[in-house]
Amino acid sequence: MLHELNRVIEYIEDHITEELSLESIAEYAGIGDFHFRKVFFYLSGLTLSEYIKNRKLSEANKDLLAGKRVTDVAFKYGYQSMDGFTRAFKKWSGLLPSDIIKKKVSKSFPKLSFIITVTGGTTMEFRIEDKSAFHFVGVSKRVPMQFEGINNELVKLARSITDEQKKEMHSLQNIAPYEIVNVSYDADAKFLKEEGDLTHMIGVLTTENQVSERLNKVSVEACSWAVFPNEGPFPTTLQQTMASIYAEWLPSSNYEVIDIPSFSFTKMDGQKMGHAYSEVWIPVRKR
Repeated sequence: MLHELNRVIEYIEDHITEELSLESIAEYAGIGDFHFRKVFFYLSGLTLSEYIKNRKLSEANKDLLAGKRVTDVAFKYGYQSMDGFTRAFKKWSGLLPSDIIKKKVSKSFPKLSFIITVTGGTTMEFRIEDKSAFHFVGVSKRVPMQFEGINNELVKLARSITDEQKKEMHSLQNIAPYEIVNVSYDADAKFLKEEGDLTHMIGVLTTENQVSERLNKVSVEACSWAVFPNEGPFPTTLQQTMASIYAEWLPSSNYEVIDIPSFSFTKMDGQKMGHAYSEVWIPVRKR
């Protein structure tokens, strides 16, 4: 995983003046785009779009210091207008591009390099389960991507599920885990805008093929799953577990993520306010 990430960093450097798409980067890395975005975010603390924007503006700063015209620099790094470049540059550096030329102020954002750092000796509990092909069935909608905090659009989605939909999901549910699961897929590949969307489903697992128009269905091929149980304050513990999976476990394990939607489920603790037991299921194969 770290090898692939460092190759991607070099790929971005080699194409820094071009329009970089998430699809092309993920394809180059050999990782599904949404999984790749998670890995990158949890390891670097930046979204991929933020990293690319910072690197472009850092290189633009160098060109301005070298005396190149602001207009030429703006178009070189993919900005369609001077106003757009000026706003982005001022937000990033606190200075106008013309100030860089006049005052010779240098600001840089070095390229990343991913390495494994062993800290704390934390043990992650996980198990590997093989599952035959099945379907996710449930209610879904496009929602903003969000890796931290409570996503209010998911709360609205949960509240929108009707009694008829709940009844059908319950009747279709026939394989473990026998829980209501959360599934995310079809992430927006046009990531160069500040935010993107993905499709989120609240549903169940089933091997039944007949599903009414009330529900959506996503088919999943047979594969292995890395399962990570966790328990504590919700949603903080669940999100910390997700971060640890992608930032610590995955880079150092002998498994890699495959391009199938991951899922999770959560059971709130009736005795402790705000506490929950959750499991995160990640589709994997051995390297």
